[in-house]
Amino acid sequence: MSTSMKSRTHWLRALLLGALSLGAHAQDAGLGSSLESLLEHARARNPEYAAMRHEAEAAAERVEPAGALPDPRLRTELRDITRMGEQSPTLAPGRVGSTRYLVMQDVPWLGKRELKREIAELEARDAEGRASGSWVDLATRIKAAYAQLHYVYRNEQLTRETLDLMTRLEKTAQVRYAGGVAAQQDVIRAQVEQTGMRGELLGLENERRQLQARLNTLLARPGIAPLAMPERLRVMPPPARLEPAVLEERVRARNPLLFAEEARVNAAEKSRALTYKNRYPDFTVGVSPIQYQSALREWELMVELNLPLQQGSRRAQERESEAMLSAARARRDATTHQVLGELAENLSALDAALRSETLASTSLQPQAELTFKAALAGYENGRLDFATVLDAQRQIRQARQTRLKAQAEAQLRLADIERILGEDL
Repeated sequence: MSTSMKSRTHWLRALLLGALSLGAHAQDAGLGSSLESLLEHARARNPEYAAMRHEAEAAAERVEPAGALPDPRLRTELRDITRMGEQSPTLAPGRVGSTRYLVMQDVPWLGKRELKREIAELEARDAEGRASGSWVDLATRIKAAYAQLHYVYRNEQLTRETLDLMTRLEKTAQVRYAGGVAAQQDVIRAQVEQTGMRGELLGLENERRQLQARLNTLLARPGIAPLAMPERLRVMPPPARLEPAVLEERVRARNPLLFAEEARVNAAEKSRALTYKNRYPDFTVGVSPIQYQSALREWELMVELNLPLQQGSRRAQERESEAMLSAARARRDATTHQVLGELAENLSALDAALRSETLASTSLQPQAELTFKAALAGYENGRLDFATVLDAQRQIRQARQTRLKAQAEAQLRLADIERILGEDL
């Protein structure tokens, strides 16, 4: 290849890598603006979830070997290698007295292979349930961190807006103080309020960075990697989809923990049946041709079986399988009660959060805004003092924060309900 061609190939490769890098940066630039982008990124790149998926795939591959026959065995016996002392020892089959070949195959008792295969299938379902549960837990943590980040971001915006408002109130107080109609204390109070809000902004900025680092960890990204600010929260599902009876039925059918526990119970039942099958012997069958010189002149058949005489140990194994089955059933029942209890708790908390948001948006916040406008007008006219204006400003800020907090709480409870359900509503 000529030098010019090598140079063009090098530049073409560099341009391609640059384009791919720019595309990746452009794709990550909007990461974090929506919850969907975060979940999609985590599903593709989170190593913990990838490990659980691979373990489930490995468990699925164990099903076929579990029900297969073991490999046959070949034994070769060289007999009379000196031919009654007539020759030196040799290992050539055609020169010894005779050569016996034995091909053996182990054959379990009827039904054992099927039970082993069924146990492996149920263990694969258990692994699948654990992988689904791993994703549900990861998605829940991302949803919770996203909701908290949205709350901190909006609270930070609200604090900055309130800080701008206090700056304007300070100017109003300075004008009134210069005109001799207000005390200097009003200006000082406005400045103190601004200092307190700047301190709150520092705390909110620190909390926002911590939440971004937490999200980046869940996304398998560097902790300081940039994330876009969250633009919107998810829309709440309609009340008809939050009916307790309907959700309880869906939880029983789709919850990953219950799915895995049910698979463990079924596997324990099959293991118990397999243990009782061990009362019966396993067989080994074989065929044996015998070679004399260069010809096969004799054929033998053999059957071997183990004698299940150790009844004491077998009864202990059977009692063990019964106890393991009882334990699996008890764990399933305990998990069911726990999951359904968490569902009822989160449904109640979600209802309270939604009602609190409605109250704040339809009543508390409008009332606080009207109170602040009236207080500000009264202060400008000299009918009210500055402390009344500050109280009204605090009320409107508190009302807005109450609404933001209720929205975040509702998102957290919705994420927990979807974790219990095992899917999005």
